[in-house]
Amino acid sequence: MSRTAGGLLAAGALLFIAVLVSHDLKAIFAVLALAGWGLVGVAAFHLLPLTLDGSALRLLQVTPRAGAWRNALLVRWIGESASTLLPAGQLGGPLLMIRQLIQRGATAADAVAAVTVSTTLQSFALLVFALLGVALLGGRAAAFSAAASWPALVLVAAALALCPALFYLLQRRGLFAQVTHLAARFAPKRDWSQLQQHAHGIDSALQTAYRRRAPVWWSFVLLLCGWIAGVGEMWLILRLLGSPVSWSDALLLESLGQAIRAAAFAIPGSLGVQEGGYLLLAPLAGLRPDVALALSLAKRIRELLLGIPGLVFLHFSERAFRRRVPAVRVSGSR
Repeated sequence: MSRTAGGLLAAGALLFIAVLVSHDLKAIFAVLALAGWGLVGVAAFHLLPLTLDGSALRLLQVTPRAGAWRNALLVRWIGESASTLLPAGQLGGPLLMIRQLIQRGATAADAVAAVTVSTTLQSFALLVFALLGVALLGGRAAAFSAAASWPALVLVAAALALCPALFYLLQRRGLFAQVTHLAARFAPKRDWSQLQQHAHGIDSALQTAYRRRAPVWWSFVLLLCGWIAGVGEMWLILRLLGSPVSWSDALLLESLGQAIRAAAFAIPGSLGVQEGGYLLLAPLAGLRPDVALALSLAKRIRELLLGIPGLVFLHFSERAFRRRVPAVRVSGSR
């Protein structure tokens, strides 16, 4: 673990603990206990958005192999497990997804392209989903007049769209080749030719992926449906916690909560930030602070119920791949 990742993990853990201990822990866990074994059902429900995300990744693979849908689903499960539970946070999940796709027969260029495009589309899908919540919030805010709310919504939309739009434009302009050329300028004594060749191959695969308009659009739709499916998870958790809300309240909490969590992507699991976000949003749905924190803990339990098996599967998958590699080398040398 790098020092930066370790520092962010420690900061997130301290914030997480501080938020919890600043409230009535007994009341929080009493509310959480109401869900009981129902949280297993919540974890089972999360298989729906997970399947939608995996299907979206499958559509983006230019040269899918046999069992591509099953592999894409497993890879997406591993990526989500790593993103939520490992110290590398949201940055580590995509890297592991690329590695897993390569181990399952994809070329390096196609694997990087598929995961990069999927990550970009997921960001845009989250943007649309978050704007649904912002629009709902703007419509409820009594302080906003109809004329004043739209400029505010446009500014919020522009701020949310800035990072994914910039990332997309860089991809279309040869992101990986530009990075290697920049690195070569700072370390001219090193031979960068092979890496530059790989970078150009990845950029070419990215352009090919984006030119496939129908798969890209359908992938975006599936990813957006995956975010929307999270509203059902939010609605179900709050019913289990004894604080049922309307679907519009569930949409507001899920969309803005996910946007807040995404903003803290560098902190592993968005520790502390997610809890603070739900405390901020809870009054909009008429929820008490203890319910808001119990909601956040319920979501984290769901992450553990699916994420720990995902990391176990990753461990055995890596072991199986390392056993296969020597065999492949030996057979290839004969």
